[in-house]
Amino acid sequence: MEIEDLRTFVEVADAGGVTSAAQRLGISKSMVSRRIARLETDLGAQLLARTTRGIALTEAGATFRDYAARISAEMDAARETILPAGELCGRLRVAAPLSFGPTHFAPVLSQMARQHPQLHIYSCYTDRFVDLVTEGFDCAIRVGYLQDSNLVARRVGPLYGKFVASPEYIAANGSPETPDELLDHQALMQGTEAWQVTDGDKVLTVRPRGRFKADNGVALLAAALAGIGVARLPDGLTDEHIASGALVQVMSRYPPPPAGIFVVRPPGQHPSRKVRVLTEMLIQCFDGGA
Repeated sequence: MEIEDLRTFVEVADAGGVTSAAQRLGISKSMVSRRIARLETDLGAQLLARTTRGIALTEAGATFRDYAARISAEMDAARETILPAGELCGRLRVAAPLSFGPTHFAPVLSQMARQHPQLHIYSCYTDRFVDLVTEGFDCAIRVGYLQDSNLVARRVGPLYGKFVASPEYIAANGSPETPDELLDHQALMQGTEAWQVTDGDKVLTVRPRGRFKADNGVALLAAALAGIGVARLPDGLTDEHIASGALVQVMSRYPPPPAGIFVVRPPGQHPSRKVRVLTEMLIQCFDGGA
C-alpha cells in the first residue's frame, strides 16, 4: 500500500468528504478518489460509503482509520529519524489570525519552510476560531486573551495594545480619559466583549457600546481611521498611524493589560516535532528567546 493513499484516506475520514480532504491536501478531488479506490482494491474492502449527507465510514473503514493514522505518523517519525540532524518532513497545517498573521507570522513560517525543504506547510489565515480537530490542523497561532478551552496552549510572546481614536473623532466627541468616560463613547468591537483596562496594579472591566462591529482587526482599524469611534488594537496595527498623526492614543493612564501570542494544539497528545520547532521559532521572534 502507498503511504500517500493511507494519508489521503485518513484526511477523507476526518474531514467527512472528498472535497474537504482535497482542500486540506492541496490536490484535486479526482486524485483523492483515485487514491481511495486504489487503497480499497489493495485491501479488498470498502472503506467509505456515500450517503445523502456526504461520505461515511463503513465498519471496515472505521476499524482501519486508526491503523492508517498510526502508520502515517510512524512513517513521518521514521523519515525524520534518518534525515540530517534537525531536518523536518511531512505536512504542517497551521491556522493563524488574518489581522496579524500575514504580516507577523507568515515570515516565521516562510523561514521554517526555507530551513526545512522537505516540510510541506499549509497555513490558513482567518479571524474565526477554527476547530483544530475537525478541520485537521496541527496547531493554531492565536493572539489576545485566551478563552477557556480544552486546547493545550503555549505562550510564545507578549502582545501590547492601546486605545486609539482619530483626531476628527476626538474633535467631535472629546477624548475619553477614564473607564467611566469610555462608556459615553462609540466603541469599535468584535462583538459584545468586555474590555479590560489597567489602573496601576489593578485590572478593571468595562462593557462599552458601539454601532460598528467587525471580526477583523484591520476592519476595526479602518473604522478608527474613519473617525467612527474608539478602538482597542495591538501596537503592530496602530504604530504607523500614531506616528503619522492619523490616530491618537486615548486613556493613556488606563491602557489595556498586555495580551499574549499563543500556539494552541489539540489535547491528549504530545506536540509533534514540527509544532515544537514552530513554537521555538515564534518564541525566538516574539519573546527574544526568553
